[in-house]
Amino acid sequence: MSNPSNLRPRLQTTLDSLKRLTGVILRDQRVRFLIVGGTNTVVGFGLYTGLWLTIGHVIGYLGSLYGSYALASLLAFNLYRRFVFHVRGNVLVDFLRFQGVYVVSLVINTVSLPLLVELLGWSPLSAQAVIVVVTTTVSYVGHKFFSFRRRPLPFDRSAPDTPSV
Repeated sequence: MSNPSNLRPRLQTTLDSLKRLTGVILRDQRVRFLIVGGTNTVVGFGLYTGLWLTIGHVIGYLGSLYGSYALASLLAFNLYRRFVFHVRGNVLVDFLRFQGVYVVSLVINTVSLPLLVELLGWSPLSAQAVIVVVTTTVSYVGHKFFSFRRRPLPFDRSAPDTPSV
């Protein structure tokens, strides 16, 4: 039987290794985007499902889509701005640009959802689950290169010349 006092240093070493590995993984913006995007997708799809199942008979599947987009986009903006792209500056400008990208995704969704539901006979929930894959890709590109784009910092002539790594 192992001595519990011997387990503590090994456990601490394992925890330290996991903490370092998590830090390395989370340095990659694409990984952070996928984590935040995955979270927002689950929330958005949950909102869509909740709206569809509760008041969908009144507002329809497109009404459920628009309601879920409106609510999920508020969460997404805050998470992307803070945790993925780490930007500062004019929140209103960023929000308007962000919504511009979201509108592109919403248009794709608005066109695709009826095509899959009405023409192909898919259920609204199945169709929405597939469309999310496309809109996630569009969203990443749009947010990276438009919503949260920042100009590069001016070259500091006083800094020593160092080769790029």
